[in-house]
Amino acid sequence: MNTCVWFEIYVTDLARAKSFYEHLLDAEIPPLTNPTGNDEEMLAIPSQGGMGDYGATGALVKSSSRQPSANGTLVYFGCDDCAAMLDRAEAAGGKRIQEKTSLGDSGNFALAQDSEGNMIGFHSGG
Repeated sequence: MNTCVWFEIYVTDLARAKSFYEHLLDAEIPPLTNPTGNDEEMLAIPSQGGMGDYGATGALVKSSSRQPSANGTLVYFGCDDCAAMLDRAEAAGGKRIQEKTSLGDSGNFALAQDSEGNMIGFHSGG
């Protein structure tokens, strides 16, 4: 079983964040029913497989009690090429923070800021 099973990326403008992540991930970001009944609005981050597959799924969440931050938890998206993901993030309205950097045998990583001000990461294999 995968240790990390869910993540939430907090946003202030759900439509803007939806547009950013749909462009970045080249995937539809559909509405997600909020099971808690509180004021949160949610959109589902897609999974290539299902909940039991490697990796974690999550949601974009607009909440009155939580705000986006560049200094909070950092979510890394797996990809084929970190440099290409930085280009996609920038084209979608994000900002480059850390260019593609080697991790030696562990692959490469890069960092960007999303449309809401959150720091996000990318990881590609060696």
